[in-house]
Amino acid sequence: MDFRLTPDQRELRDGLRALLAGRFGPEQLRAAVDGRAGPDGILDALTGAGLFALRRPVRQDGLGLGLAEAVLAFEEAGRALVPGPLVATELAAAHGASGHGASGHGADGGAGLAGVVRTPRSDRGPLLVERLPSLSLLLVLDTGAGEVRSLDPARLTARQVRSLDPLTPLWELTAPLPRGELLSAADPELLWTEGTLLTAALQVGLATRAVETAVGYAKQREQFGRPIGAFQAVQQLCAEMLARVEPARAAVRAAALSGVGPGGPPDPVEVAGAKLLADEAAVRGARDCLQVHGGMGFTWEADVHLLLKRAWLLEHMFAGHAECAEKLASGLLNGMAETYVGHLS
Repeated sequence: MDFRLTPDQRELRDGLRALLAGRFGPEQLRAAVDGRAGPDGILDALTGAGLFALRRPVRQDGLGLGLAEAVLAFEEAGRALVPGPLVATELAAAHGASGHGASGHGADGGAGLAGVVRTPRSDRGPLLVERLPSLSLLLVLDTGAGEVRSLDPARLTARQVRSLDPLTPLWELTAPLPRGELLSAADPELLWTEGTLLTAALQVGLATRAVETAVGYAKQREQFGRPIGAFQAVQQLCAEMLARVEPARAAVRAAALSGVGPGGPPDPVEVAGAKLLADEAAVRGARDCLQVHGGMGFTWEADVHLLLKRAWLLEHMFAGHAECAEKLASGLLNGMAETYVGHLS
Protein backbone atom coordinates (compact mmCIF):
# COMPACT_ATOMS: atom_id res chain seq x y z
CA MET A 1 0.00 0.00 0.00
CA ASP A 2 1.31 3.45 -0.97
CA PHE A 3 0.99 5.95 1.88
CA ARG A 4 2.38 8.90 -0.05
CA LEU A 5 -0.04 11.79 -0.52
CA THR A 6 -1.57 12.19 -3.94
CA PRO A 7 -1.37 15.59 -5.69
CA ASP A 8 -5.04 16.20 -4.83
CA GLN A 9 -4.43 15.39 -1.18
CA ARG A 10 -1.46 17.75 -1.04
CA GLU A 11 -3.58 20.50 -2.59
CA LEU A 12 -6.31 19.86 -0.02
CA ARG A 13 -3.81 20.07 2.84
CA ASP A 14 -2.02 23.16 1.51
CA GLY A 15 -5.24 24.98 0.68
CA LEU A 16 -6.72 24.38 4.10
CA ARG A 17 -3.45 25.43 5.77
CA ALA A 18 -3.46 28.69 3.82
CA LEU A 19 -7.10 29.34 4.72
CA LEU A 20 -6.46 28.75 8.41
CA ALA A 21 -3.34 30.93 8.40
CA GLY A 22 -5.32 33.80 6.95
CA ARG A 23 -8.54 33.39 8.96
CA PHE A 24 -7.33 31.96 12.28
CA GLY A 25 -3.73 33.05 12.74
CA PRO A 26 -2.10 34.13 16.03
CA GLU A 27 -4.06 37.40 16.27
CA GLN A 28 -7.44 35.75 15.66
CA LEU A 29 -6.58 32.94 18.08
CA ARG A 30 -5.74 35.47 20.79
CA ALA A 31 -8.89 37.44 20.11
CA ALA A 32 -10.95 34.27 20.58
CA VAL A 33 -9.12 33.34 23.80
CA ASP A 34 -9.53 36.83 25.27
CA GLY A 35 -13.20 36.96 24.34
CA ARG A 36 -12.80 39.79 21.82
CA ALA A 37 -14.10 37.59 19.00
CA GLY A 38 -16.02 34.35 18.84
CA PRO A 39 -15.14 31.22 16.85
CA ASP A 40 -18.15 31.50 14.54
CA GLY A 41 -16.17 33.25 11.80
CA ILE A 42 -13.61 30.49 11.34
CA LEU A 43 -16.27 27.76 11.67
CA ASP A 44 -18.35 29.42 8.97
CA ALA A 45 -15.25 29.70 6.77
CA LEU A 46 -14.47 26.01 7.23
CA THR A 47 -18.07 25.10 6.47
CA GLY A 48 -17.95 27.16 3.29
CA ALA A 49 -14.65 25.53 2.33
CA GLY A 50 -16.26 22.10 2.63
CA LEU A 51 -14.54 20.70 5.73
CA PHE A 52 -17.77 19.13 6.97
CA ALA A 53 -18.82 17.99 3.49
CA LEU A 54 -15.63 16.07 2.67
CA ARG A 55 -17.19 12.63 3.15
CA ARG A 56 -20.76 13.52 2.25
CA PRO A 57 -21.82 11.90 -1.05
CA VAL A 58 -21.74 14.06 -4.17
CA ARG A 59 -25.46 13.46 -4.68
CA GLN A 60 -26.01 15.21 -1.34
CA ASP A 61 -23.88 18.22 -2.35
CA GLY A 62 -20.78 16.79 -0.69
CA LEU A 63 -17.27 16.21 -2.01
CA GLY A 64 -17.46 12.42 -1.95
CA LEU A 65 -13.98 11.94 -0.47
CA GLY A 66 -12.87 9.40 2.11
CA LEU A 67 -11.62 9.13 5.65
CA ALA A 68 -8.00 9.58 4.50
CA GLU A 69 -8.78 13.08 3.23
CA ALA A 70 -10.76 13.90 6.38
CA VAL A 71 -7.76 12.92 8.51
CA LEU A 72 -5.50 15.26 6.52
CA ALA A 73 -7.96 18.11 6.95
CA PHE A 74 -8.34 17.53 10.67
CA GLU A 75 -4.57 17.48 11.13
CA GLU A 76 -4.53 21.03 9.79
CA ALA A 77 -7.44 22.07 12.00
CA GLY A 78 -5.62 20.68 15.04
CA ARG A 79 -2.43 22.47 14.04
CA ALA A 80 -4.32 25.78 13.95
CA LEU A 81 -6.06 25.10 17.31
CA VAL A 82 -9.46 25.63 15.71
CA PRO A 83 -12.18 25.29 18.36
CA GLY A 84 -14.93 22.75 17.92
CA PRO A 85 -17.17 20.93 17.83
CA LEU A 86 -15.38 19.83 14.68
CA VAL A 87 -15.48 16.04 14.97
CA ALA A 88 -19.14 15.72 15.93
CA THR A 89 -20.19 18.11 13.16
CA GLU A 90 -18.24 16.13 10.57
CA LEU A 91 -19.75 12.85 11.77
CA ALA A 92 -23.26 14.27 11.57
CA ALA A 93 -22.71 15.48 8.02
CA ALA A 94 -20.94 12.32 6.83
CA HIS A 95 -23.61 9.98 8.18
CA GLY A 96 -26.66 11.83 6.95
CA ALA A 97 -27.81 13.41 10.20
CA SER A 98 -28.22 16.81 8.49
CA GLY A 99 -31.69 18.18 8.99
CA HIS A 100 -32.61 15.78 11.80
CA GLY A 101 -32.26 18.51 14.45
CA ALA A 102 -34.96 21.11 14.96
CA SER A 103 -32.63 23.91 13.94
CA GLY A 104 -30.27 22.05 11.59
CA HIS A 105 -28.72 24.53 9.21
CA GLY A 106 -25.34 25.75 8.07
CA ALA A 107 -23.55 27.76 5.44
CA ASP A 108 -24.05 26.45 1.91
CA GLY A 109 -26.67 23.99 3.11
CA GLY A 110 -24.40 22.38 5.67
CA ALA A 111 -25.54 20.60 8.77
CA GLY A 112 -24.78 23.31 11.33
CA LEU A 113 -22.86 22.44 14.47
CA ALA A 114 -23.47 19.08 16.12
CA GLY A 115 -22.54 17.48 19.42
CA VAL A 116 -22.18 13.85 20.38
CA VAL A 117 -22.50 11.79 23.56
CA ARG A 118 -22.27 8.05 24.14
CA THR A 119 -24.48 5.99 26.40
CA PRO A 120 -24.45 4.01 28.65
CA ARG A 121 -22.08 6.24 30.62
CA SER A 122 -20.05 3.35 32.14
CA ASP A 123 -17.16 4.90 34.06
CA ARG A 124 -16.66 8.02 31.91
CA GLY A 125 -18.31 10.36 34.40
CA PRO A 126 -20.97 12.98 33.55
CA LEU A 127 -22.17 13.60 30.02
CA LEU A 128 -20.47 16.76 28.76
CA VAL A 129 -21.42 18.60 25.58
CA GLU A 130 -19.27 21.18 23.83
CA ARG A 131 -20.88 24.56 23.00
CA LEU A 132 -24.39 23.29 23.68
CA PRO A 133 -26.28 26.59 23.03
CA SER A 134 -24.72 26.82 19.55
CA LEU A 135 -25.63 23.28 18.44
CA SER A 136 -28.22 22.41 15.82
CA LEU A 137 -28.44 18.78 16.89
CA LEU A 138 -27.01 16.27 19.35
CA LEU A 139 -26.14 12.72 18.33
CA VAL A 140 -26.63 10.05 21.00
CA LEU A 141 -24.56 6.93 20.36
CA ASP A 142 -26.35 4.22 22.31
CA THR A 143 -23.87 1.34 22.11
CA GLY A 144 -25.98 -0.74 24.50
CA ALA A 145 -29.00 -0.71 22.19
CA GLY A 146 -26.87 -0.50 19.03
CA GLU A 147 -28.58 2.61 17.72
CA VAL A 148 -27.96 6.30 17.03
CA ARG A 149 -30.53 8.96 17.87
CA SER A 150 -30.74 12.64 17.01
CA LEU A 151 -31.95 15.16 19.60
CA ASP A 152 -32.93 18.80 19.46
CA PRO A 153 -30.49 20.52 21.91
CA ALA A 154 -33.30 22.84 23.03
CA ARG A 155 -34.95 19.86 24.77
CA LEU A 156 -31.93 19.20 27.02
CA THR A 157 -31.44 20.28 30.62
CA ALA A 158 -27.86 21.25 31.34
CA ARG A 159 -25.60 23.57 33.29
CA GLN A 160 -22.37 25.16 32.19
CA VAL A 161 -19.25 23.85 33.92
CA ARG A 162 -15.72 25.17 34.01
CA SER A 163 -13.60 23.98 31.12
CA LEU A 164 -9.86 23.46 31.08
CA ASP A 165 -9.60 24.89 27.57
CA PRO A 166 -10.74 28.54 27.25
CA LEU A 167 -11.88 27.83 23.67
CA THR A 168 -13.98 24.78 24.59
CA PRO A 169 -16.96 25.77 26.75
CA LEU A 170 -18.69 22.73 28.23
CA TRP A 171 -22.18 21.95 29.50
CA GLU A 172 -23.06 19.03 31.76
CA LEU A 173 -26.35 17.26 31.05
CA THR A 174 -28.28 17.16 34.32
CA ALA A 175 -31.45 15.29 33.33
CA PRO A 176 -32.19 12.03 31.50
CA LEU A 177 -31.92 12.27 27.72
CA PRO A 178 -35.14 12.41 25.70
CA ARG A 179 -35.74 9.56 23.28
CA GLY A 180 -35.11 11.59 20.13
CA GLU A 181 -35.29 10.50 16.49
CA LEU A 182 -33.80 7.17 15.49
CA LEU A 183 -31.22 7.21 12.67
CA SER A 184 -31.74 3.67 11.45
CA ALA A 185 -28.83 3.64 9.00
CA ALA A 186 -26.20 4.83 11.50
CA ASP A 187 -23.92 2.49 13.48
CA PRO A 188 -22.90 3.83 16.92
CA GLU A 189 -19.70 1.77 17.05
CA LEU A 190 -18.60 3.02 13.64
CA LEU A 191 -19.30 6.65 14.55
CA TRP A 192 -17.37 6.24 17.80
CA THR A 193 -14.41 4.69 15.97
CA GLU A 194 -14.36 7.38 13.30
CA GLY A 195 -14.69 10.10 15.93
CA THR A 196 -11.74 8.62 17.81
CA LEU A 197 -9.65 8.63 14.63
CA LEU A 198 -10.50 12.23 13.73
CA THR A 199 -9.70 13.29 17.30
CA ALA A 200 -6.34 11.55 16.94
CA ALA A 201 -5.76 13.56 13.75
CA LEU A 202 -6.42 16.77 15.70
CA GLN A 203 -3.84 15.64 18.24
CA VAL A 204 -1.26 15.00 15.51
CA GLY A 205 -1.79 18.50 14.16
CA LEU A 206 -1.46 19.97 17.65
CA ALA A 207 1.74 17.99 18.28
CA THR A 208 3.13 19.28 14.98
CA ARG A 209 2.48 22.85 16.10
CA ALA A 210 4.20 22.15 19.41
CA VAL A 211 7.35 21.03 17.58
CA GLU A 212 7.27 24.04 15.26
CA THR A 213 6.72 26.44 18.16
CA ALA A 214 9.51 24.96 20.25
CA VAL A 215 12.02 24.94 17.39
CA GLY A 216 11.12 28.49 16.38
CA TYR A 217 11.59 29.77 19.92
CA ALA A 218 14.85 27.85 20.36
CA LYS A 219 16.24 29.56 17.25
CA GLN A 220 15.49 33.11 18.39
CA ARG A 221 15.86 32.99 22.20
CA GLU A 222 19.44 33.67 23.19
CA GLN A 223 21.28 32.73 26.38
CA PHE A 224 24.97 33.19 27.10
CA GLY A 225 25.37 34.93 23.76
CA ARG A 226 23.92 32.26 21.50
CA PRO A 227 20.52 30.73 20.65
CA ILE A 228 19.30 28.17 23.17
CA GLY A 229 18.83 25.76 20.28
CA ALA A 230 22.60 25.39 20.22
CA PHE A 231 22.50 23.60 23.57
CA GLN A 232 22.29 19.83 23.45
CA ALA A 233 19.57 19.54 26.12
CA VAL A 234 17.22 21.73 24.09
CA GLN A 235 18.10 19.93 20.87
CA GLN A 236 17.28 16.60 22.51
CA LEU A 237 13.87 17.82 23.69
CA CYS A 238 12.95 19.00 20.20
CA ALA A 239 14.26 15.80 18.58
CA GLU A 240 12.21 13.65 20.96
CA MET A 241 9.11 15.68 20.16
CA LEU A 242 9.57 15.07 16.46
CA ALA A 243 10.31 11.37 17.07
CA ARG A 244 6.88 11.04 18.71
CA VAL A 245 4.98 13.07 16.12
CA GLU A 246 6.01 11.23 12.97
CA PRO A 247 5.09 7.67 14.12
CA ALA A 248 1.78 9.05 15.39
CA ARG A 249 1.11 10.74 12.06
CA ALA A 250 1.89 7.53 10.18
CA ALA A 251 -0.33 5.48 12.51
CA VAL A 252 -3.28 7.85 12.13
CA ARG A 253 -3.03 7.94 8.35
CA ALA A 254 -2.61 4.16 8.19
CA ALA A 255 -5.65 3.65 10.43
CA ALA A 256 -7.71 5.76 8.01
CA LEU A 257 -6.86 3.22 5.29
CA SER A 258 -7.20 0.10 7.45
CA GLY A 259 -10.69 -0.84 6.29
CA VAL A 260 -11.35 -3.97 4.25
CA GLY A 261 -11.69 -2.75 0.69
CA PRO A 262 -11.84 0.85 -0.60
CA GLY A 263 -13.96 3.03 1.64
CA GLY A 264 -14.42 0.30 4.25
CA PRO A 265 -14.79 1.16 7.93
CA PRO A 266 -11.49 1.58 9.78
CA ASP A 267 -10.13 -1.20 11.95
CA PRO A 268 -10.99 -0.31 15.59
CA VAL A 269 -7.75 -1.85 16.83
CA GLU A 270 -5.68 0.23 14.41
CA VAL A 271 -7.60 3.34 15.47
CA ALA A 272 -7.03 2.60 19.15
CA GLY A 273 -3.29 2.28 18.62
CA ALA A 274 -3.21 5.50 16.59
CA LYS A 275 -5.11 7.42 19.26
CA LEU A 276 -2.68 6.26 21.96
CA LEU A 277 0.32 7.42 19.92
CA ALA A 278 -1.33 10.72 18.97
CA ASP A 279 -2.33 11.52 22.56
CA GLU A 280 1.20 10.86 23.78
CA ALA A 281 2.72 12.97 21.01
CA ALA A 282 0.38 15.88 21.74
CA VAL A 283 0.48 15.89 25.56
CA ARG A 284 4.19 15.21 25.94
CA GLY A 285 4.98 17.49 23.01
CA ALA A 286 3.08 20.39 24.58
CA ARG A 287 4.85 19.79 27.90
CA ASP A 288 8.26 19.74 26.21
CA CYS A 289 7.37 22.87 24.26
CA LEU A 290 6.58 24.58 27.54
CA GLN A 291 9.92 23.37 28.90
CA VAL A 292 11.79 24.86 25.94
CA HIS A 293 10.09 28.21 26.61
CA GLY A 294 11.16 28.15 30.26
CA GLY A 295 9.39 30.59 32.57
CA MET A 296 7.79 32.38 29.61
CA GLY A 297 5.91 29.21 28.75
CA PHE A 298 3.90 29.39 31.97
CA THR A 299 2.52 32.87 31.27
CA TRP A 300 -0.92 33.70 29.89
CA GLU A 301 0.67 35.85 27.17
CA ALA A 302 2.41 32.85 25.57
CA ASP A 303 0.29 30.45 23.52
CA VAL A 304 2.04 27.36 24.86
CA HIS A 305 -0.50 26.77 27.62
CA LEU A 306 -3.24 26.64 24.99
CA LEU A 307 -1.50 23.69 23.36
CA LEU A 308 -1.26 21.75 26.60
CA LYS A 309 -4.84 22.47 27.66
CA ARG A 310 -6.25 21.44 24.29
CA ALA A 311 -4.10 18.28 24.26
CA TRP A 312 -5.35 17.30 27.71
CA LEU A 313 -8.95 17.87 26.61
CA LEU A 314 -8.66 15.90 23.36
CA GLU A 315 -6.96 13.06 25.22
CA HIS A 316 -10.32 12.38 26.91
CA MET A 317 -12.58 13.00 23.91
CA PHE A 318 -14.10 9.92 22.30
CA ALA A 319 -12.04 6.84 23.28
CA GLY A 320 -9.64 7.67 26.10
CA HIS A 321 -6.41 6.00 27.15
CA ALA A 322 -7.94 3.11 29.12
CA GLU A 323 -10.45 2.22 26.41
CA CYS A 324 -7.85 2.39 23.63
CA ALA A 325 -5.31 0.35 25.60
CA GLU A 326 -7.90 -2.33 26.34
CA LYS A 327 -9.04 -2.53 22.72
CA LEU A 328 -5.46 -2.68 21.46
CA ALA A 329 -4.54 -5.40 23.96
CA SER A 330 -7.63 -7.44 23.05
CA GLY A 331 -6.83 -7.13 19.37
CA LEU A 332 -3.26 -8.25 19.89
CA LEU A 333 -4.32 -11.22 22.00
CA ASN A 334 -6.95 -12.26 19.47
CA GLY A 335 -4.38 -12.02 16.70
CA MET A 336 -1.92 -14.14 18.65
CA ALA A 337 -4.62 -16.75 19.34
CA GLU A 338 -5.58 -16.95 15.66
CA THR A 339 -1.95 -17.34 14.67
CA TYR A 340 -1.46 -20.11 17.27
CA VAL A 341 -4.57 -22.02 16.17
CA GLY A 342 -3.57 -21.66 12.53
CA HIS A 343 -0.13 -23.01 13.33
CA LEU A 344 -1.63 -26.07 15.08
CA SER A 345 -3.94 -26.80 12.18
